[in-house]
Amino acid sequence: MISFKHIFIITLFSFSFNSFSQTTYPKITGYFGIMHPIATFSNEQTSVNFRDYYAVGFPTGINIWKSQKIGFSFEVVPNIRVQGNSDKVTNLLFHPGVLVALGNGYTFAGRAAFESSGRYGITPVLNKTVIKSDNCSYFVAVPFPVRFGNDHPASFTVGFQFGIAF
Repeated sequence: MISFKHIFIITLFSFSFNSFSQTTYPKITGYFGIMHPIATFSNEQTSVNFRDYYAVGFPTGINIWKSQKIGFSFEVVPNIRVQGNSDKVTNLLFHPGVLVALGNGYTFAGRAAFESSGRYGITPVLNKTVIKSDNCSYFVAVPFPVRFGNDHPASFTVGFQFGIAF
């Protein structure tokens, strides 16, 4: 026979279980991706990836969501360039920014950019979660890096990124 004490414990357990399944803020997530710059434009030249060289970046970061709509992100991106028989890490990018959830799986990231090569600038990014599960989600993104400094002309790049968040 079930006593009042048993009903109370079962009820208490069910309420605590429901409260743990809710999303609470701040919410922290991490991610890893692969970023391919497609083309870079400046007043001196247009460079296209995959033609004379191959460049790739590996964005790795953490997102701290303050609420369902706004958050902070910090990522570090080592960049590798392969040209002919030579390959090397060409740059390390420090990329803090603000996250704005746009709805339907879309997020805007407005990032400041500080590169070890001496360049700096901003990177607006449009991100879309394409597969979401309980343990992780997969995303695609289109970054638009704008860079200045280090005695080079201002440049604008269009890239394609995909990755996993957990």
